[in-house]
Amino acid sequence: MFLHSRTPQLPSREQALQGRPERVFTVPDRHTVLGAPLLGPYPGHLEVADFGMGCFWGAERKFWQLPVGVWTTLVGYQGGYTENPMYEEVCSGLTGHTEVVRVVYDPQLISYDRLLQTFWESHNPTQGFRQGNDVGTQYRSAIYTHTPAQAAAAEASRTAYQQVLTRSRYGTISTEILPAEGREFYPAEGYHQQYLDKNPAGYCGIGGTGVSCPTGVVPTDG
Repeated sequence: MFLHSRTPQLPSREQALQGRPERVFTVPDRHTVLGAPLLGPYPGHLEVADFGMGCFWGAERKFWQLPVGVWTTLVGYQGGYTENPMYEEVCSGLTGHTEVVRVVYDPQLISYDRLLQTFWESHNPTQGFRQGNDVGTQYRSAIYTHTPAQAAAAEASRTAYQQVLTRSRYGTISTEILPAEGREFYPAEGYHQQYLDKNPAGYCGIGGTGVSCPTGVVPTDG
């Protein structure tokens, strides 16, 4: 998760690595902090949210640390073309994937808007194919939505946050907001899961702008 010398550029489907039909590594059964299963199927009352916000080690910790409502989290790769990629392949920039944290949550206990607030405030969404010193297409900011309601909330929050970022002299948000359907989430290798619980002094790689994100508000025209 370190600085690359070349200019990042997303590959086309034709340029992307082919991948493989099945995952070639195992994923742990349970979350080391929350104790819940990592992989689905999940209980029917829960919902799923997917966020890319730079290095997924630090991103995952931001969500499992929320005080209530998050049932489990896991990290993986999403938004690209390569099937069942491995970490080294994603780092090559030839898969099209970004590093993502999947958040499985109880909407009766925590709202999607609250997850969006954590997402926006925990990284700088104006940096394009980078996050801090981490440079590459795999560090781009992304939201992959699972319902029309999530899509509407994500778009509204991006508009609202852009307004406050602009007033704070930040640039244009580069976050992609796309449906999760057709963009399969591939879990990452076991050593990446809850990495900062296993390695508390480990590299984090994400940091916010310090600008608070308004939630549950309609953006203004000004």
